[in-house]
Amino acid sequence: MSEPQEEPASAYFITRDTAAPEVHTLAVLVDNEPGVLARVIGLFSGRGYNIESLTVSETEHEKHLSRITIVTRGTPQVMEQIRTQLERMVPVHRVDDLTVIAREEGYEKPLERELALIKVRGAGENRLEALRLADAFKANVIDANVDHFVFELTGRTNKVEQFIAIMAPLGLIEVCRTGVAAMRRGREAM
Repeated sequence: MSEPQEEPASAYFITRDTAAPEVHTLAVLVDNEPGVLARVIGLFSGRGYNIESLTVSETEHEKHLSRITIVTRGTPQVMEQIRTQLERMVPVHRVDDLTVIAREEGYEKPLERELALIKVRGAGENRLEALRLADAFKANVIDANVDHFVFELTGRTNKVEQFIAIMAPLGLIEVCRTGVAAMRRGREAM
């Protein structure tokens, strides 16, 4: 009969991450200079993390700062690792996990919005149905002719996805989405 084997002694505790992956929204303030976005994206791809949404724009012109909003999925341990690695990058000034901040402040999620342009065929009965549904979703018609519409819709990602799904049987032609823009609630700034 063999004796039970003990785990090897180590100065480091190795813990297995058993938490379920969840969606997080990160806001990253960076210098607006060539190559910064590629470096940030490289951090994700080099470690096998997927980016579900990416939005980038210069937000402080005088300081030449840009804000990168990233929606990704991971366990709390993975998200902390991503945030820490982003903070170590030289052109990065600040990294906020807006999902964690929202929860700490008692909210389910941060403020998030996405813009989508949706082109739909518009003929016969489907024309009236598309307009009726667009009105229910508060989508604006920004282009129309006798055979199609282009709707502009702003809202949470799930609202955009729901609108696209109900337009599919009516003759969905094309979809263009901006990605998520997000901000923390309250008076605090990033």
